[in-house]
Amino acid sequence: MGLHDRNKRGFKRLLKSFFYASQGFRYVVKHEQNMQIHLLVATVMIITAYFLNFPIYHWVLLLLVIAGMFALEIMNTAIERTVDLVTEEYHPLAKRAKDIAAAAVFVYCLFAVIIGCFLFIPAIMNWL
Repeated sequence: MGLHDRNKRGFKRLLKSFFYASQGFRYVVKHEQNMQIHLLVATVMIITAYFLNFPIYHWVLLLLVIAGMFALEIMNTAIERTVDLVTEEYHPLAKRAKDIAAAAVFVYCLFAVIIGCFLFIPAIMNWL
C-alpha cells in the first residue's frame, strides 16, 4: 500500500487493503512449499471431516487450527522476507530470527497434529 494511502479512509481503501492482502496470500501459496503442503493437508482434512459428519464444535476447532496454521506460515514468510531485505549476507542473528519464526510454525504444527488426532481418531473409529 502506498504511503499516500495511509491516512485515507473509506470503502475504496478497504477494497484496496483486501486486494493487497490477497496478493500476499497468492505470493505465499505460489512461492512457499510449506504453505502448499498446509493447503493440501487442510483440504484433505476438510473433505475427511465432511464425510465423517463432524459435529459443529469439531468443525469450529478444525477451522481455527487450519486458519492458525495458515496465519503463522504467512507471518513466517513475512519475517523471512524482511530479514532478507535487511541483509543479503549471512549473519548469525538473521539466521536465528528465521529459525525462531520457523520454530513457531513447527510448534503450532505439532499441536495441530495432536488436536487432529483428538478430532479424527474417535470419528474414524466410530465410522469403522
